[in-house]
Order: sequence, then structure tokens, then C-alpha cells
Amino acid sequence: MQPSVEKKALIFNALADKKRLRILGMLKGCERCACDIKDDLCIPQSSLSYHMKILCDSGLVNSRRDGKWTYYSINRSGCLFAAGLIETIPTVEGGCCSDKKETVDE
Repeated sequence: MQPSVEKKALIFNALADKKRLRILGMLKGCERCACDIKDDLCIPQSSLSYHMKILCDSGLVNSRRDGKWTYYSINRSGCLFAAGLIETIPTVEGGCCSDKKETVDE
């Protein structure tokens, strides 16, 4: 079954923010407590909650509760799915710029 456009948009939205990219980098290879993430980013709890909701809703991050603490980790299957999304973007007719003189800045 092909993922919905809405699901794809959730993932791209999650990846389109510097703080969320930093959080993903912090979670590579280890589970982290919300309090540690908050302290490392120097952001208030409300901002962290906002960013973590977006990351969890996108399927890129898992959360688990342990008493009053929430721990976050990378969702490996969600990240593999996100990595494959670029391949699913359809080619737009006339979208190739090989005959144009314009270049794309990297």
C-alpha cells in the first residue's frame, strides 16, 4: 500500500526544523530522557514537547514512559521508511533541467 501524501508530509515537516534534526542526532545510538534532551538544547519543556510530538507523530521517534519520565529513541523502521521517500516522489514531466543553463545551489 502506498503511503498517503499526509504521512509523507508529516515526515518532511519533522525533518524541516533545525531543533528536530539536532534531536534526531542526539538519539542516534541511544535512548535519551526528555529532561536530558531539554537541558542539552536549552529549551523549555513546552518547546520540547512540541518538537517531540511532531517527531513521534511522523514515526521517526519512539517514546516510552517510565514513571514520571519519558524516554525517546530512534524508530529504525520509521527512519528507513523516511529515507526511501525521496524515491517515491514522482518525476514531473518537463522537470529535468539538463538542457537548461541554470544550476541548483547545494
